Amino acid sequence: MKWTELFKMGASNLLRRKTRTMLTVLGVIIGATSIIVMLSIGFGLKASMHEQLGGAASLTTISVYEQNSADKSTKSQKKKPILDIKTVQNFKTLENVVAVTPQKSVSAHFISGPYIADINLIGIDPNVMEAFGFKLERGKLITPGTSEVVFGHSAAYYFYNPRKSDWPDYEEKKPPAIDVLSNKVKISFDPAYEEKRRQSGPKPKVFNIKGVGVSVENTEYAWNVYMDLATLTKLSKESGVNPVKTGSKKEKFDTVLVKADKVEHVLALQDVIKNMGFKTSSSAEYVKSVEGSFNTLQLALGGIGAISLVVAAIGITNTMIMSIYERTREIGVMKVVGAAIGDIRSLFLLEAGLIGLSGGLLGILLSYIISHIINTLVGASASEMLGGSGSGAISLIPLWLVLAALGVSFLVGLVSGYLPARRAMNLSALQAIKTE
Repeated sequence: MKWTELFKMGASNLLRRKTRTMLTVLGVIIGATSIIVMLSIGFGLKASMHEQLGGAASLTTISVYEQNSADKSTKSQKKKPILDIKTVQNFKTLENVVAVTPQKSVSAHFISGPYIADINLIGIDPNVMEAFGFKLERGKLITPGTSEVVFGHSAAYYFYNPRKSDWPDYEEKKPPAIDVLSNKVKISFDPAYEEKRRQSGPKPKVFNIKGVGVSVENTEYAWNVYMDLATLTKLSKESGVNPVKTGSKKEKFDTVLVKADKVEHVLALQDVIKNMGFKTSSSAEYVKSVEGSFNTLQLALGGIGAISLVVAAIGITNTMIMSIYERTREIGVMKVVGAAIGDIRSLFLLEAGLIGLSGGLLGILLSYIISHIINTLVGASASEMLGGSGSGAISLIPLWLVLAALGVSFLVGLVSGYLPARRAMNLSALQAIKTE
């Protein structure tokens, strides 16, 4: 018997018992929907976490620090390694490294007319800013060797008028007191700047700088100001306070940022740097630990959905067994007229498979509807709690999950119909015909 004929016969048999078929399909729909929605929540949470961490640019960046004297790893070493120029050059030669920059952080006073701000000023290599994910919403990146600075998106909110104490409210999304790209800005490295400015006598030394760019919102660079490290060294040395030693063999940096070429190489690269005697941290390291928790959560959620699918499989088996009892005489007639035993088995397997396939298709459709509802109602609230960043997608259904759910639903139908199909295949033709 041809497969097209078997398909028509199987579909006709299912439609003859619409109510029973619909109830059995409903069980598969619930099972398939449960698995897809449960797993999609785990995928959505993972995607949101990666989005909040700034994507690949953040995940491939490693921050390197010197070991503390109290660390056990340094006690066994004759000489504690330091973050100097030689170390930076060594980092650049490591395998899978695409960019390296030292960093030095200095607390600086920013002045623009009557407005002042205390902001963390970080010296960095301007040539690799783009490689480390500096994206601007306005302006351009720093030109090496100049007194240009790039403001983090939120750094300008530090400016206030000390005579009025009018601190801007960042939460209300009001614009900052000044536009750092169009207003003249000066800096001072003197920690007692405000006190000396009000008193008579020598005034604190200030330097003219030029704001040339503002970074995009919601990045790790949002609340700092960045300057060419060589320029920061020069200005801080001229100020006589907060000197930054650099340009010599004994220079030391607060931090060194190392960028790997791929996320997959970050953890291995961290191990290499740790073996050199330094401490490291990275978003990829955090992601690995969090993803372990997400995987456990997904396993639990998938298990809950699988229980529903098991119940659906029992329902399919029960439906097919009842169908055999009701169609015993029909099976006997098929055998008497010469139907192959294999065709009888295939017919019942096909009917069971169609129940699973139909439930899977409708379950996928229902899953997309539920996923959209979750993202609309819950995702918007989650995005707002995270500061309005990210897409807010709590439920994410990848294409492979859809195809897998469809295949599993069909397979569940086939497996559930296997024993009833064997029962139908083994029925005696004469006994089946005698059955009323």
